[in-house]
This record gives sequence, C-alpha cells and structure tokens, in this order.
Amino acid sequence: MAYAAVNAYSWSTALATPNYSYEKRQRELAKKRKAEEKRQKKQRGQDGSPAPDEGAGGTTTDSGTAPDATPPQPQA
Repeated sequence: MAYAAVNAYSWSTALATPNYSYEKRQRELAKKRKAEEKRQKKQRGQDGSPAPDEGAGGTTTDSGTAPDATPPQPQA
C-alpha cells in the first residue's frame, strides 16, 4: 500500500505543462497588432492626417454630426 500513497502524492504535485498552442496564438496576435499599427502609421505619414479610429463608432460628417439616413427631398 505504500506504493499507492507515493503514487498519489507524486500525481498531485506534478507541474502543469505549458500550453504551447496558446502561447503561439498570443505571439501571432501580437505580431498582427504590431503590423496593423505600423500600416496605420505609414498611412498617416503618407496622408499627413491621422487615420480614423476603427473602434471609435459610427461615421460622421465634416460638421461632426452623424449623417442622415435619407437625403432631403427637393421642393416642387
């Protein structure tokens, strides 16, 4: 019976194994974010104006208000 007690003890103190798939995915995501930031920075340099934030919300007009869904109807 001493063997069972030692085996149970050894199993409970075993170290967790690293999740290489998760680590690889995190590296890939970081690389993709860095490439996207570099692309946006390069685009801003060419335009001379800052690129709009993609996560900022809806589109706006030059006056800073949201565009109307329907254009005004001409008066007859």
